[in-house]
Amino acid sequence: MNFKEQILEGIPHELPAKKNYDPAVNHAPKRKDILTNDEKKLALENALRYFDKKHHSTLLPEFREELEKYGRIYMYRFKPDYDFYARPIDDYPGNSLQAKGIMLMIQNNLDPEVAQHPDELITYGGNGAVFQNWAQYRLTMQYLATMTDEQTLVMYSGHPMGLFPSHKNAPRVVVTNGMMIPNYSKPDDWEKFNALGVTQYGQMTAGSYMYIGPQGIVHGTTITVLNAGRRISKNGEDLAGKLFVTSGLGGMSGAQPKAGNIAGCITVCAEVNPKATQTRHKQGWVDEVIEDIELLAQRVKQAKENKEVVSIAYQGNVVEIWEYFAENNIYIDLGSDQTSLHNPWAGGYYPVDLEFEEANEMMANQPEKFKEKVQDSLRRQAAAINKHTSKGTYFFDYGNAFLLEASRAGADIMSEDGKGFRYPSYVQDIMGPMCFDYGFGPFRWVCASGKDEDLQKTDEIATRVLSELKKNAPEEIQQQMQDNIKWIQGARANKLVVGSKARILYADAEGRIEIAKAFNDAIASGEIGPVVLGRDHHDVSGTDSPYRETSNIYDGSRYTADMAIHNVIGDSFRGATWVSIHNGGGVGWGEVINGGFGMILEGDKASEDRLKSMLFWDVNNGIVRRSWARNKEAIFTAKRAMEMNPQLKVTIPNLVDPALLD
Repeated sequence: MNFKEQILEGIPHELPAKKNYDPAVNHAPKRKDILTNDEKKLALENALRYFDKKHHSTLLPEFREELEKYGRIYMYRFKPDYDFYARPIDDYPGNSLQAKGIMLMIQNNLDPEVAQHPDELITYGGNGAVFQNWAQYRLTMQYLATMTDEQTLVMYSGHPMGLFPSHKNAPRVVVTNGMMIPNYSKPDDWEKFNALGVTQYGQMTAGSYMYIGPQGIVHGTTITVLNAGRRISKNGEDLAGKLFVTSGLGGMSGAQPKAGNIAGCITVCAEVNPKATQTRHKQGWVDEVIEDIELLAQRVKQAKENKEVVSIAYQGNVVEIWEYFAENNIYIDLGSDQTSLHNPWAGGYYPVDLEFEEANEMMANQPEKFKEKVQDSLRRQAAAINKHTSKGTYFFDYGNAFLLEASRAGADIMSEDGKGFRYPSYVQDIMGPMCFDYGFGPFRWVCASGKDEDLQKTDEIATRVLSELKKNAPEEIQQQMQDNIKWIQGARANKLVVGSKARILYADAEGRIEIAKAFNDAIASGEIGPVVLGRDHHDVSGTDSPYRETSNIYDGSRYTADMAIHNVIGDSFRGATWVSIHNGGGVGWGEVINGGFGMILEGDKASEDRLKSMLFWDVNNGIVRRSWARNKEAIFTAKRAMEMNPQLKVTIPNLVDPALLD
């Protein structure tokens, strides 16, 4: 069968040949054995319901072996034999262009050049899954290939419930991931219910089909590093010769060395998984790889003396760097961490003094001992960081739950008054007041034709639109506009593309709408092919996360999730092609609710109407919430939004004189 026929086949009537486990692939770590015997029977029964009864006796021992060996039933046998990558949209079978675009995005999420653990359907973050198993993938693709624009596909944590009668302006797909009853959102609840095959961790853009590789956070990381550098700058000097130390090269964290290069500093990024290091080095996202700590120290000293712009992967544990550099008086200017500490006990963070494979074995077979090792490592890391910050290092939490988990481990990480952390979240210090409160966030697009020339044309269109908007932009956002123009002009030179022909650009509501409208006009004229619009969930309006996206909300509402829920509801009836709402995000199961969308531009009036309606809401919902929290930048932006659109009428807070309260 050809590719289209294989997609249309769905779950095959006859069993495909059993597949060999490929050790060359970067596999997910074994999950801990958490189910009782009765629950294991239930997990097997849940898995077998995808298949004809005649196959149950063959598949049962195979699925039982997977559950015992890996802690999950992935159904490796059913992984298709074709290559996974974002094909041109016309290569997909189907009756709906919108559904074809979603298939393209799903395959991009599972592209081995993009995905962290492709055979386990995990895109990034150690557990950020597109699907729970390969039967779900096959069924979903078959549904998408046969649906019309009068139907909506309903997705329950990777499982396609089916196609429902709908209408053209409804979403083609509605996705939920991990939407647990609140009392069942502890880390072990994810382990249990995921092993049962009834829920999954969708991360942010993994389970919503909007991941575009590490490029997805390069722009935000670059903004963060540049402005962190401005905080330590004494006379406005740039980052030449300055050292940025961090960790994590898997998934999105691979963006850090690229961002460091763009920002113009020396970046040292530790990574314990050799396959992740090799992948990022091969892709050009990190310049050099060093395995010896003494050689690393020598190389850093040389780079400092020469004021080089270079990124170095240290094949080892980041705790070694913090401790060794403290002992040997190697000054670190900027520090952070991007390990997947939302998932600390299942491969998101590896303790120091354990070899990688040794840690994986302990994680699965001695989970309590592994947890002790992780927490001891976090205490050591925090203690070493404190030594550096006492000398002037600027350390910030990069939203990966480092400070949260370090505090739970009893690390010396709290402020003197004990009411918060001694180090800020990057959202509190940088991204919140500079970007989110003004409506700027990680707008994305993918050229569905797969043509590099289409991506170049969209870069040019975006540059032209932003340059025009900047002429009349208020003083408050001139710097943001200029930074974004500079970013998009240099995007091609920085070789950001991994997988689909995609781009990220921080833009506000006005910028997103005008850029999208210009794309739609270019599609209508035949200048470019269809375009998929989206964003990271890490944005102005999509995510309620008290230790990251909404950490600069100070009116007591940062633990509420009304904004994220309203965001997705509003997007769904304003024209999104698909919407998603997740529990978990980048900071942990039970710690955040986050929503996203995708929109296909087809070059017609209907697309223009949808983009104008949906993009305005998608940003301004968050602006108004931030304004009501008394964030002064958001109050300014909300008032400006009402001036630009008289139909918008929102409640502006009355500010109280602090002296009156005292």
